[in-house]
Amino acid sequence: MTSTELRLRDVYPHLTANIVALLAPDPLAATVDALPYLGRCTCTPTCVNLLTAPPGSAGYDLIELERGDEPVIWLNLNPSRTAIVDIEVLDPRELTTTRPVAQSTVVS
Repeated sequence: MTSTELRLRDVYPHLTANIVALLAPDPLAATVDALPYLGRCTCTPTCVNLLTAPPGSAGYDLIELERGDEPVIWLNLNPSRTAIVDIEVLDPRELTTTRPVAQSTVVS
C-alpha cells in the first residue's frame, strides 16, 4: 500500500474503532487500523460491502460482530484467514456511531 491510498480509518473512523474494539484480543484487530479502503462494492446499487482488498479476494470464512444478539457487521476473510478483505455493514448506524458493539462470533 502506498501512502496516498485511502485507509478505512480515514473514511469510516467510527466503524474502524468499533471493529478494533470487538476483535481485541484477536490478532486481526491489530490489522484493522491499516486496512486500505478500495470503495464500496458495486455489484448492485444496494450492496453494503466495503472493500479492503480487490473483489474476489474473500474465502468462505467470516467473523460476525454483534450488538447484543443482533449481527451488525460481517468481516469476510481471505482463504488463509489472515486478512479482512471486505466488510459487510448490516446496520448502517455502524458507519457513523462511536459506540463499540458487544461481542464477536466466528462463523465457519
